[in-house]
Amino acid sequence: MKKVLISIPILLAVFSAVFFGYKNSNREVKKEFVNYEWAKNSLWDDGQAEVAIYDATKEIYGKSRPFEYVYILVKEEFNKAYKVKTDDYSRDDLYPVMKINKFCRVETMIYPYHFLTSLFIHRDNPERLHKLSHTSQEWCGNTSKEFLEKGSKYQYNYMSYFDGEGSGQEKVEMGPWFEDQLSYTLRTLDFQDGLNFEVTLYPTQVTNKADIPKPLKAQVSISKPDPTELALLKADFIDEPWKISISKSNQQTITYWINGSYPNYLLKMESSDGRSLLLKEIKRDKYWDYE
Repeated sequence: MKKVLISIPILLAVFSAVFFGYKNSNREVKKEFVNYEWAKNSLWDDGQAEVAIYDATKEIYGKSRPFEYVYILVKEEFNKAYKVKTDDYSRDDLYPVMKINKFCRVETMIYPYHFLTSLFIHRDNPERLHKLSHTSQEWCGNTSKEFLEKGSKYQYNYMSYFDGEGSGQEKVEMGPWFEDQLSYTLRTLDFQDGLNFEVTLYPTQVTNKADIPKPLKAQVSISKPDPTELALLKADFIDEPWKISISKSNQQTITYWINGSYPNYLLKMESSDGRSLLLKEIKRDKYWDYE
């Protein structure tokens, strides 16, 4: 019987390819139904932001609360030193991200809730979240959360006023999408009637809690909507719309209606947990220039 000799360098190379390839496969294997060129359109280089205003609802204390939700989408240049928007564009460590800011004030009978969520997604990869930060403020206290890309995991930093949470740090696996990025990432899909696929989702972070997120499997299906589903929208908002239905393994369902024509505005959203969005205004604006 012949002996087969394999050198140590070859073994190490094979091990590295298998181990690290498996470890990073969720976030490095491109999906054929995602348009990775979506954010490279020159629209996002015009020095303005997309400002969308929605009529919205959310359940707090068991009651549906109506409010106005502002979504802002704009391209920014980050620097690697601080991982924030740079003030110095001559630096040699810049990289582009798409920023999504979501702000709302939700009134209850006695006091309001304020939520501000910021997501930063790589411009060249609309499914790869770079950073997510969220803060909530109400009369009972304030909570903050941050997920920051660090190697193959997210560094999760949190500060909560709830017992059992407090302040701390955790490592969270990369790969699953955050539900909060769906309002952006779903806009970049290659819409096809009958398209179905599976993703893994972390739950929404728009809460006043700072628990450790656990991902769930979710089935996504795309279809053409019934016109009556968009009857409450202004007609000039609607342009070749699609319906994206999401069914999570915990029985929660979320449905999005998104235009098929670029830049694929998010028109409407409904969730089985009582959340909803309905577009009422959208424009491009330098919102930071006003007094």
